Amino acid sequence: MIDAIIIFTFILAGAGTGFHGIDFLPPDTIANLNIQNLRWVTLGVGSVVGLVAGLIVQNTYRRVETNIRSMPLETILGRAVGLVFGLLVANLMLAPLFLIPIPDNFDFIKPLTAILVSIIFAYSGMTLSDTHGRALLRLINPNNVESSLIADGTLRTATAKVLDTSTVIDGRIQTLMETGFLEGQLLIPHFVIQELQTIADSSNDQKRVRGRRGLDILNNMRDQFSDRITIHSADYEDLHTVDAKLVRLAQELSCTLITNDYNLNKVANLQQVEVLNINDLAQALRPTYLPGDLIEIKVLKEGKEVSQGIGYLEDGTMVVIEEGREYLGKQIVVIVTSALQTSAGRMIFARHEAIATV
Repeated sequence: MIDAIIIFTFILAGAGTGFHGIDFLPPDTIANLNIQNLRWVTLGVGSVVGLVAGLIVQNTYRRVETNIRSMPLETILGRAVGLVFGLLVANLMLAPLFLIPIPDNFDFIKPLTAILVSIIFAYSGMTLSDTHGRALLRLINPNNVESSLIADGTLRTATAKVLDTSTVIDGRIQTLMETGFLEGQLLIPHFVIQELQTIADSSNDQKRVRGRRGLDILNNMRDQFSDRITIHSADYEDLHTVDAKLVRLAQELSCTLITNDYNLNKVANLQQVEVLNINDLAQALRPTYLPGDLIEIKVLKEGKEVSQGIGYLEDGTMVVIEEGREYLGKQIVVIVTSALQTSAGRMIFARHEAIATV
């Protein structure tokens, strides 16, 4: 509705300016013209110019509205305070200017200077608020130790996190929140929910199950952590992939991106977006086995080499057991001889002399 009002208002303004603008022509010029016909011509031209101007203003308004909606509330408030302070300083500086006598021929200097100074200081106030806005916490509550630490940069608050589709479907993010290891607000972009819905409606059975699992996990997280889960409405019509939209959103909001997608992780790092990869976290939390450690494990299948047996730890790490084929299907104790880290994961080798049936 607002789009139509903006465009219609500019069309009316352009048409009115064109229709009545003839009256400002010199009398000699008006006397030599057919005023009535010319008025309708200028009305049409003014309407077209008004339409173009209205479309430009409408598009600008939508872009500004999208940017404001994607901003965190503290950023908007900080910039508003910076704008007020900037205009206040500008008015204090301009007060002596209006006391200076200026010749009548240069009366335009005062309002022009006032406009320029107000614009400069207003913009400077908004810019400085992005950098030093946290210092306002001291003004609100100077006795608060946490406020002072945050203002000084000694204490950093938890940044918001943006979740991608793979992280939601994976489900481990919910466990991390339950254990309390993940701090800050979690943003779920609306385009991620749309992608989950598309996957849930897929004709492929596996995709459909994964999509429904992701939606169920989101509902559970909203029920458990309603104060920390936020559905973000930002979207980018100029970007066609969800990954590109996630990176753009994380950049604009200065958020951390949480993902399990290896490629998205690399792209985000290239664009200097901070990334938390749950797979990397799981890899880092795996227990480290050193040569000589004992492991109790079940031999599940035969290995590639003769007499080798294969078992798996709870975290999925493969254990290659020498002379373990004869214990197929049994729970045994082995001693670690070495470990190998590969691109496919980690492998542990156990020495056959230490095998003992449990």
